[in-house]
Formats: sequence, C-alpha cells, structure tokens
Amino acid sequence: MRALVSGGSSGIGAATSLRLAEAALARGEQAMIAVCGNTSNAGQDDVVRSIQSIGGTAIALVGDLGDPDVPAQLVADAVREFGGLDALVSNAGIAKPGPLKDVSLEDWDRMFAVNLRGAWLLAKESHQHLKDSQGAACFTSSMSGQLPHAGSGAYSPSKAALTLMAQTFALEWAPDGIRVNVVSPGMTRTGMTEQMYVDPQIKKAREAIIPLSRIGDPVDIANVIEFLVSPLSGYVTGQDICVDGGFSKSILSHIPGRPSSRS
Repeated sequence: MRALVSGGSSGIGAATSLRLAEAALARGEQAMIAVCGNTSNAGQDDVVRSIQSIGGTAIALVGDLGDPDVPAQLVADAVREFGGLDALVSNAGIAKPGPLKDVSLEDWDRMFAVNLRGAWLLAKESHQHLKDSQGAACFTSSMSGQLPHAGSGAYSPSKAALTLMAQTFALEWAPDGIRVNVVSPGMTRTGMTEQMYVDPQIKKAREAIIPLSRIGDPVDIANVIEFLVSPLSGYVTGQDICVDGGFSKSILSHIPGRPSSRS
C-alpha cells in the first residue's frame, strides 16, 4: 500500500495514516505512507514515528494546499519515494464559521482553494499513478456537505462541491480501473472541534441527539476510509458514506410527539 494522505498530521488524517499502515501490514503488504501537512509539526513527526514503529515506511511532506503549485509537488515527492501510488486520501480541510452574508471574499476564496481546488489538483496529479496501480481515492467531505448548515460560512458549500466533484471523478475514472469514494464525518472529536467538547454540557447535549449516543472518534472515520481504498471495497465507487452514528438519518425522530425507541 503506497498512499498519500493530505491533512495527515492530526485528527482524522493522522488516524487514517496509521490505519492504512496497520491494515496493509496485516495483509502482508508493504506499508508506505506519505503523511502530508500544512507545516512541519510535532504531530506529523509522531505519525511518521508510529508508522515506522510497526514496520511501515513513512515520510513527512509539507505544503499549503491553498497554493496551486503544492499538490503536484506532494504527489511527485511521494511517487519518487515510493515508486507509485495505490491510494490517495484527500483529507485536508479548513473551516471558518459565520453567516454567508458576512463571509469576506478572501475567506470564501481561501476555503474553496484548500477544500476544493487543492483536492481537485491532488486528484489530477494522482490520476496516472492510480491508473497504473488500479488504485483508489477517498475524499473527506462532511455531514455539512450533505445538509445545509446555517452559520458554516463557505465550509458547507465547499464540502458539497467536493462531494459532487469526487463522484464525477468516480464516473470518469471507472474505465481506468480507479475507484473513487467519499466519507462524510458527522460530529467527531478532533483538534478542529475540540473546543466544543471540552464543555461537558455541549458534549452531553450532542451525544443525546446521536442514535449511537457518542461523539465520533477519528479512528471511526479512518476505519471507513481504509475500507474504501482497500481490496475489500473492490466493487464500490461513487459512494458518499456518512459516518455520524446515525444522526443525519434521525431528523424525523426529533419531531415532538412522534414514537421513539427511547420513549
């Protein structure tokens, strides 16, 4: 398994980098993971060391995906080191909440540059390598890209666009033997969301509306991503899997007076 994981320094990306390595080694394959981050940091170094400690190969790559020249460089560096790519995990993303009417042009462009354009360019640069290996790509979108989310600024629109872009790639690349899927996390405790969950009342209130009664962990998302780029999902492409403990399907359960399994 030769994989490039963007946003691999922390949270979902860090968990995915390690999970890909663990699964590859368990299958008797080499595990070669490019852990990509916006800047060099201790978290990225920790992920690289963790992969190396279990017998895998890992390299740390750095670059701001908002820079249109960076995706090509990341892919080129990974391919030069590994000799090709079997999987692309386009996971990097940024968020800045606020009403749409108050979003600045700069913030709108930055959100789409990182969340959408960066992912598009990573995919474009990876295409031939994935075709050569008959590999797979997985894009990390969001529950907020499936449903409107007031106050999310440009985040929800950028994630909605990301999902449709990935599904378009799935159709266009199927003849090349490349599978492309999307994972859309629900409420998940990561560095980006941590300040929400340090408040016990917010954490408890959120858990109360999730059918599985808990907040997601990055490993929950990483397990699905690993499945989507592994041989186990060989007949799966163009899908958007929402990993949210059942929350997004529970909206009718919140109507007062309706029967509930908890009543």
